[in-house]
Amino acid sequence: MLNIVLFGPPGAGKGTQSKQLIDTFQLIHCSTGDLLRSEIANKTELGLRAQAIMERGELVPDQVVVGMIASMLDRNPSAKGFIFDGFPRTTAQATALDALLSERNSQISGMIALEVDNEELKNRLLERGKSSGRPDDANPDIIANRIRVYNEQTAPVKSFYAAQNKLMEVDGMGSIGEITARLEDAIHSLKG
Repeated sequence: MLNIVLFGPPGAGKGTQSKQLIDTFQLIHCSTGDLLRSEIANKTELGLRAQAIMERGELVPDQVVVGMIASMLDRNPSAKGFIFDGFPRTTAQATALDALLSERNSQISGMIALEVDNEELKNRLLERGKSSGRPDDANPDIIANRIRVYNEQTAPVKSFYAAQNKLMEVDGMGSIGEITARLEDAIHSLKG
């Protein structure tokens, strides 16, 4: 099973690149952002609580996110693998993901981190905010907070996977096609 953590700050292109890669490698896209947005759209209790947290640019509590991931794994027992997009965001989540996969006789094959500079991230998010209608992408103050939260709370997850020799950093600057080609090369190297 090929399990990839596609990692990077908000606006790095994880969602865009996941769409390119799931078809190529026949993986299931596991986006916590999509799962949470679905809960919000359906106005579930979880969705309403998550919405308030997300609108402040903060992270949704681990137990909520880990539960959603476990359900997704259980719904797809014959999957060839997963691309985890937006998860794990903390070392506690990374530890929980390792445990979830281990219970299912699997593991993370590798973390691929998209590297994009902060100014480009801000520009990408503002552009996305114009077309997506997402309020968290339209406000420069919320964007700055999301990038700060990523740098303080999420970026350390790279060290977790580096310690397992599973970290690959990929240049996330350039055209979508250029970035996709770099990611495909990285995934092929993981497959051996």
